[in-house]
Amino acid sequence: METIRLRVNSRRRRRRGFTAIIVLVLIGLALGIWIGWMQFAPNKTQVKPDYGDAYALFYEGVRLEQNAIMDGDELKLPLSALEEVFDDNLIRYEEASGSIIMTTADHVLRMKTDELTATLNSKEYELHVAAEKKGDDVYLPAAPLTQLYGLQAEYQSASGTVTLMQAGDEIQRAKPANSTSGVVIRTEPSIKAPIVELVTGDGLIKQWQQENDKWAVVQGPNGAVGYAKLSQLQAADSLTVPTPERPEPFEAPALAGGKLNMTWEAVYDNPTNTAKIGDMPGVSVVSPTWFELQNGQGDIRSKADAKYVAWAHNRGMQVWALFSNGFEQERTTEALATVETRFKMIQQILAFAQLYDLQGINVDFENVNVSDKDNLVQFIRELTPLLHEQGLVVSIDVTPKSTSPTWSMFLDRVALGKTVDYMMLMAYDEHWASSPTAGSVASLPWTEQSITRILNEDKVPAQKLVLAMPLYTRLWTEADGKVSSKAIGMDKVASIIEEQKLTPTLDEATGQNYVEYTEGDARQRIWIEDEVSLQARVALAHKYGLAGVATWQRAFQGGTVWTTIENALKNQ
Repeated sequence: METIRLRVNSRRRRRRGFTAIIVLVLIGLALGIWIGWMQFAPNKTQVKPDYGDAYALFYEGVRLEQNAIMDGDELKLPLSALEEVFDDNLIRYEEASGSIIMTTADHVLRMKTDELTATLNSKEYELHVAAEKKGDDVYLPAAPLTQLYGLQAEYQSASGTVTLMQAGDEIQRAKPANSTSGVVIRTEPSIKAPIVELVTGDGLIKQWQQENDKWAVVQGPNGAVGYAKLSQLQAADSLTVPTPERPEPFEAPALAGGKLNMTWEAVYDNPTNTAKIGDMPGVSVVSPTWFELQNGQGDIRSKADAKYVAWAHNRGMQVWALFSNGFEQERTTEALATVETRFKMIQQILAFAQLYDLQGINVDFENVNVSDKDNLVQFIRELTPLLHEQGLVVSIDVTPKSTSPTWSMFLDRVALGKTVDYMMLMAYDEHWASSPTAGSVASLPWTEQSITRILNEDKVPAQKLVLAMPLYTRLWTEADGKVSSKAIGMDKVASIIEEQKLTPTLDEATGQNYVEYTEGDARQRIWIEDEVSLQARVALAHKYGLAGVATWQRAFQGGTVWTTIENALKNQ
C-alpha cells in the first residue's frame, strides 16, 4: 500500500514540474514578444514642441539661437538672426545713435530704436511698431523687411514657431502618402522618438532637407519642425516665396560709341580753361575733380564750374564729377563713421548734381584705413540708390590688388562691385613716385594680372569693370646709387626723344617702347606711353569684355591719343 502511495506522489510531482516548465516557457515567450514589441513598435506618445520661449525662429528647418518677439500683433526679428539669414550685410545698426539703415539696390530706409518715424529714400515713412534694443540684440519690425527684401516671417501659434523665408526661395512641399495613417513628425529621426505633429488628409508639409536615406527634416502645417519617414511622404507642389515689386532697374544713359571712353579732368586752384582744350574724338564722359571732403563732419568743398558742364554737353559728353576724400585718413574715418555724416555728404552731392546738371558721380577715396573698409561699403550702399533715383551713374575708383592696407586692402571690391554701376581699375603706379627701383608705371603683364584678379577673385562683372590707363609716365634718374622720378606727359616725352635724338625700342618684358640716355653722371630712363601701349591696353579691355576704358588725366595727352583710343575701341 505504501509503495502505491509513493508512485502516485511521484507522478504528481512530475506533472507539477512539467506544468511549471510550460508556464516558464510561456512567460519567456510572452516576455520575448513584449521586448520585441517594445523594441520595434513606434512610440505613440504625442508631445507639444518645447522650444523654450515663444516665437522660436527657424530658417530652412534649422532652429536659430535667437527668438522673435511680438509687439501687439506685429512681429519683431532680431538683427543677429537676420545677419545669419542674409548673405550680405544689408542691415546696419549704429549703437551710438540707435540708427538702423536698410539698403537695397533702389531703397535706403533709415529708422531709430523706439521711434515710429523713419525715412525711405529721404521721404517720411511710418512704422506700426518701433525697433527696439533688448539685451544685446536689436529687434526690427518685420513689415519693412518684407517690403524691402521680401522676407516672409510666418508665425504659427499652435507650435510657437516663426519660420523665415527669403524672397525667391523655392520650398519643396509634400503631403501624406496615405491620407488615413498620415505623416508622423517626430522629435528625432527614430520611431521611438515622441510625436510633435500628426498630419493626415491633404495637409501640406514643408520638406526642408533629407537627413538620411530614410528620414527628412520637415515642418508641419502647425509649424512644428521635426523628422518624418520618407516612405510616408508624397511629393506635392513647390512654394516660391514672392519677390517684392521693384521699379525698373537703373540703366546708365547710353554712351556714344557703346564702350565707355572716359577721361579725368584734374582741377586744382583755377577753373579749367576749355578754350585751350582741343577736340577729343571718341571721349564720351569727362570726370572733373570737383568735390572734396573738407573735414570729418562731412562738409564738401566744391570747385564745380557750370561753364565746363555746358562746354562738355555741347560736345555730346556726359559729366561724371569726381568726389575725393582728399586722401586724408583721419577726416575720412570720422566722416564715414556715422549715418549722420554719411548722409550729410550724400545730401550735398545730390544738391551739387542737380545744380550743375551732372550725369554721374565718380567716387575716389584713397589712402584709407583698412578699419574703414565696411564703412566705405556702407556709404556706397547708401549713396547709390539715392543717386540712381536722380538718374545719376555711380562709379568708384579702385587700385589693383596688393598687400598694402591703405592703398588696396581697404577696398571690398566684392561688395562694391555688387553696388556701383562701374568700377574704375586704376591700373597704374606699378612703379610709383618714390619707388626704390625704376620701372614702368603700368607694364602690360602687370595690367593684365590686375584685371584678371579682380574678375576672378572678386567676381566683379566684366561689364562693370573699366580699365583706367595712364597718359603719363615717369622720367627716372639713377645716380650715385639713388633713384628718383618725376611724372611727365606724352608731349614732354616726345620733346625729350626729339631733343636727345633717341630711337625708342620695344621692351618685350613690359610691352612698351623704351628709351634711355645719359645726362652728366645720371642715367635717364623712360617706359613710354604711346600708341603702342594704349592700343595694347584697349586690346585687353576687349579681350576680357570690359565696359570700356578711362584715362588719367586729360592734360597729359599728346599727339593723336584720342583718335588712337577711339579707333582701338571700335576695332575688336
